[in-house]
Amino acid sequence: MGYVATETFLKYNIKSLRILSRNEFNQYEMKRKFGDNRIRFLIGDIREKDRLDRAMNGVDYVIHMAALKHVPVCEYNPIEAIRTNIEGSINVIECAIDNKVEKVVAISSDKAVNPINLYGATKLCMEKLFVHVGAYVGKFSCIRFGNFINSRGSMVPLIQEQAKTGKVTLTDMRMARYWIPLAEASAFVVKVLETMEGGEIFVPRMRNHNVVDMIKEIAPGAEMEVIGRREGEKISEDLFNEDEIEKREERDNYWVIR
Repeated sequence: MGYVATETFLKYNIKSLRILSRNEFNQYEMKRKFGDNRIRFLIGDIREKDRLDRAMNGVDYVIHMAALKHVPVCEYNPIEAIRTNIEGSINVIECAIDNKVEKVVAISSDKAVNPINLYGATKLCMEKLFVHVGAYVGKFSCIRFGNFINSRGSMVPLIQEQAKTGKVTLTDMRMARYWIPLAEASAFVVKVLETMEGGEIFVPRMRNHNVVDMIKEIAPGAEMEVIGRREGEKISEDLFNEDEIEKREERDNYWVIR
């Protein structure tokens, strides 16, 4: 999401955009791509509270995207997932409060709803943290997305790559996922920053596609091989839990949970 989000934010009259990440090569590539003097590239990790505190000094808005995101990676590295996704999120909250940041938005996942894997559980914890602090201190909110189309490591590029061999693998013929284009997701983040009051979870309307149909669309004629479900993988995801369905507020193209 980083490249497209950066492109979106730079369209606005901002003084500077600070990008904090551990990925030196990614930052080098982004600097070459954008060549915009408003961007400040900062090497660091949300686990490092001192670095995070310095990065937030004088900042008005924070968008918290950092996480270990791949389900199997988190399943096999649970302590690392907790240190980044939960403890790192606590650092983001505390540094934002200390630096009097005006608004903070955390990017969550539909896997946080009724989670069966560690990644989803860490995102659920993150949501609880942000909603709690947003109800009492400043403006902290979450956005619950599904999968990003064409994002790094997502299903679409994998299907395109495998299609070159004539065979595409999938874990289950019934598998379905919610999808949103990166540009649409980035625009929604801006909308949330403009309208949030604090303590909400925002859920955009997203398309729910069966993976078999996606493969047929992206790689017509390719053979499909079922390889079995991965550790912690659901057949389908939910956007809301049972309690949230009762109290969600419906807007034009999204919902708000307070």
